[in-house]
Amino acid sequence: MNRPLFISLDGPKGTGKTTLLEAVTAALRADNKKVIRLCEKKSDPFRGETMALVNQLVRHPRRELELGVCERFADSRAWISQHVLPKQPVDSIILIDRWYPSDAAFRRLLPFAEILQLNMDRNVRVPDLHVGVVTDPEISWARAASRTRGLSSTVMYKLEEQVASTQAFERAVAEHGWVLCRNEGTIEDATMQIVSEIYSVLR
Repeated sequence: MNRPLFISLDGPKGTGKTTLLEAVTAALRADNKKVIRLCEKKSDPFRGETMALVNQLVRHPRRELELGVCERFADSRAWISQHVLPKQPVDSIILIDRWYPSDAAFRRLLPFAEILQLNMDRNVRVPDLHVGVVTDPEISWARAASRTRGLSSTVMYKLEEQVASTQAFERAVAEHGWVLCRNEGTIEDATMQIVSEIYSVLR
């Protein structure tokens, strides 16, 4: 492969994704792999304006407003695909915290197939491996509630919304053939599953 291996970890809030990213990074580096950790939110130069639109959407949910949000996110990913990803070392493994699969969890009014097409039309880089991290929604909700920052979500405030988010994401995982990681057991088990999937792509 003449470019970095690009892997996205996506899923609903509170599924332990950040902890899992850290554990996978440590396991790969222990095996002398060059790992680059990126976060869509921190790599997006247009994030402030997009989140202002997201806040409008929360107050006034409308299809055309959600479409505008999804278009802005797709434009940002296209920018990251063009300006950030190519700058990473060719022999590295890029792990990104959220990419377009996450829209399957957080958008309510647009079919994910339409959102996916928005990204494809803009030549957003397709990850070499999509990993969907999920738990039972009651577990992720309880985990989020126990964190200092709480759920820290702009778009979800109730357990029912967390349930809907999880169900929508699991459907997308099944429909698109992404790797499903149920992070309800030990972090070691989930880490081993993802590392194994990464090595299968590298082979």
